[in-house]
Amino acid sequence: MVPRLLVFDMDGTLIDSQIDLANSINAMLAHLGKPELPHAVLLGYIGDGATMLVRRALGDPEGDVHDEEYVNAALEFFLAHYRVHKVDFTYVYAGVTEALAAIRAARPGIAMAVLTNKPVGVSREICAHFGLDRFFFQVYGGNSFHTKKPDPAGLLTLMAEASALNGAGAAITPGETVMIGDSDVDILTARNCGARAIGCSYGLSPHSLAAAAPDAVVATPAELPAALRRVADAATAG
Repeated sequence: MVPRLLVFDMDGTLIDSQIDLANSINAMLAHLGKPELPHAVLLGYIGDGATMLVRRALGDPEGDVHDEEYVNAALEFFLAHYRVHKVDFTYVYAGVTEALAAIRAARPGIAMAVLTNKPVGVSREICAHFGLDRFFFQVYGGNSFHTKKPDPAGLLTLMAEASALNGAGAAITPGETVMIGDSDVDILTARNCGARAIGCSYGLSPHSLAAAAPDAVVATPAELPAALRRVADAATAG
């Protein structure tokens, strides 16, 4: 199997954004007259999109305590604050840019994209701010579709779009697609449509990777090109 499409998660995979996310959540809580939460607690709330992050911070992930108007107002404040402060402390993991460049050099025809549960607007702005956008033909976020990861709708859309970029070439299949992310959400997204998956244990949710059983795991971004080769070789051998 020769991978033709790589799809990357964002938070915990390409960038470490936990401080800015936590600071914006705590600014929201202070605005609502609620006590701030430790960053270690908020770290466990990241990964399922902005709305769920806000709900968890409010202690209401199931929607049993607060009405939708209250949650929406809290979400609006959080997003407004985060848009301004999204790169105060956020940084690209060491080795990410070099890994993306190495993959592109080794496989000039490969398509690469981002699929995150983070809102699409700030995701594209962050990619542009750090110069990562030059590697990706598309960046989709948690509000780009009616569903979020681990629903595979976004991944399937990227397959179709990457196939169109290929012109008259054969359509890209799930077996030629690799999802790369730091949590079980990313691995399950791949599994839900038959794609391959690489887990990033350096990210925000390494504890969740083992049960999801990715095809390979990397401890640093520098290991991504070699892991991609292993996944391709294993798929061919299998």
